[in-house]
This record gives sequence, C-alpha cells and structure tokens, in this order.
Amino acid sequence: MPKRPVEYITIPLEFADQRIDNYLVTRLKNVPKTHIYRILRKGEVRVNKKRIAPSYRLQDGDVLRLPPLEMAEKPRLTANSRVIALLKQRILYEDDYLMIINKPSGMAVHSGSGVKMGVVEALRDAFPKLVNLELVHRLDRETSGCLVLAKKRSILKELHRLWREGKIRKIYHTLTKGHWQTAELRVDVSLEKNILSNGERIVKVAEEGKPSLTVFSPIQVFNQASFMEALLETGRMHQIRVHAKYRGHPIAGDEKYKDAAFNKAMRTFGVNRLFLHAYSLEFHLPSMNKHIKVIAPLDQDLLKTLAALA
Repeated sequence: MPKRPVEYITIPLEFADQRIDNYLVTRLKNVPKTHIYRILRKGEVRVNKKRIAPSYRLQDGDVLRLPPLEMAEKPRLTANSRVIALLKQRILYEDDYLMIINKPSGMAVHSGSGVKMGVVEALRDAFPKLVNLELVHRLDRETSGCLVLAKKRSILKELHRLWREGKIRKIYHTLTKGHWQTAELRVDVSLEKNILSNGERIVKVAEEGKPSLTVFSPIQVFNQASFMEALLETGRMHQIRVHAKYRGHPIAGDEKYKDAAFNKAMRTFGVNRLFLHAYSLEFHLPSMNKHIKVIAPLDQDLLKTLAALA
C-alpha cells in the first residue's frame, strides 16, 4: 500500500474535547480504520511528544504527530451525480454553521456495516469545502425526514448537548395499525438495546433498560389504520417503532417489529417502506441566538397512501 509521510498537526479549538480515534477516522478518510487503531495501540501516534490512548480527548493547541500511514489500495467510493442532485434538492435549511435535509427513505446516514456510501459522505462530495461536515444525530435507513448535520465542531458539540438535555423538539409522523385509545397515547416504558448473534440490532421493552417516553396523538383515523403524530421526549434507538408495537399498533411497513398481516394489507394501499417520517425539528442555538424550526414535507409515496386510505 502507498504511504503518507510523517505529518504534524496543531489542533484548533473547534476540535477540543474530541476523542483522538474519532478525529483520525474522520480526517484520514483513505486510511483503513484497522491501521488507525493499530498505530494508536502501538503508540506510534504522539500528542505533545507523548503516547496516548484511543480514548484521549484532544485539547486546543495539542501538537499531533502522525507516523507514515498506509493508504487504502482502492480510492474511496464517491457519490454519483444523481445522489448529489437528490440531496441538494432536499436541503430544508442551511447557514454557515449547520445544514438540515429531508433524508430520503432507503439511504443510510453514514457508511459502514456493508453500506459503502451514506448521506454524510455524499454531502461531503457534494460540498468539498465542508471538510468538517458531521452528523448531529441518526435516522434509521428506512426513516425519512429531518436530519441535522453540523459544519463546525463547536456547533456539533452544542447540538449534542441540547440533544442530551432534551432541548430539541422532535415530531414524527407515522401510520400505525388500528385505532388508539386515549389511555394508550402516552408510552412511558424503558427500552434495552440488544445485539443478536448475527450482528442485528434489536430493541425490546425491559425494566432494566433506559427510560423512554413517546407521546402519540391522532392526526387522521382510517378503517384499518391511524395516521399519528409522535412526540419524542427521549431519543432511543427504534423508540417509536418499539413503543407503537408495545401498544399493539405496529408501524406500517416495519419489517423488524412487524405485524405481517397488517403490512400485507397496507401494501395494497401503496406502503412499500417503513411509514415513519421525521416531520419537524425545533430548537434554540444559544451561541447563534437563533431559533430554528424546520418541517420536512411527507414524500409523495406516503401522501398517496394516505389519499388511498381516506
């Protein structure tokens, strides 16, 4: 493999407090991750002339020494023009600090686990100057809607803090089985993440899990299904999907937490994907003194399903 020469990097303030392994994986896009972690374990990466662990958090002004690095034999896959054009069309909000897009269903937010190209990689190709563009949060591959990306490390950290503190209002729209009773609308049960032997991630209701709260409310009720709003008070993996299934109202098109008969019935109305859409995000950014509220319109396939059900 070809090698990069020795490199010295002075860490700017915006990367302070980031783990060095995450920093290197983001910066060294053509270096295999296995090689990055190997040189960290062997102490070949130095900060201020000292060995550091992969968990070391960078500080403003740190001098980072990188040894000669193996480059990937094959160049990184780049996004094609069709994908780039699609994502550009789906930008809902953009300023000098962040970008919010209406993520298409079926596209992963980042590469990995068999995914060669995700939203964030494609957007970096679309906007080469945005070298520090990072995901603020994640959406499931089949979920569409509001996805936030930060252009600056300081904004990424600020948004992460707001997310942890529950200061970002997140509303989803979804189509679920049957009709909800008033007593069912508030779902306050803990969730636990599990990884199966085949590597699949699945979430279940468990007392020992993390506290999780979703508040559902009906938008439109049909014969077999209900079009619902879901307000996320917490943000656990698959939270809406598991909470809906727990109440006996699984989401249309959900193949992981599915009701096979309901999915079959909904396919006759055009449901060929998970009917879950991150409809709106609202938050206040103190550093910018800016209040941001973004709404992602439902895609045409979902609108057609609702019209067919009516």
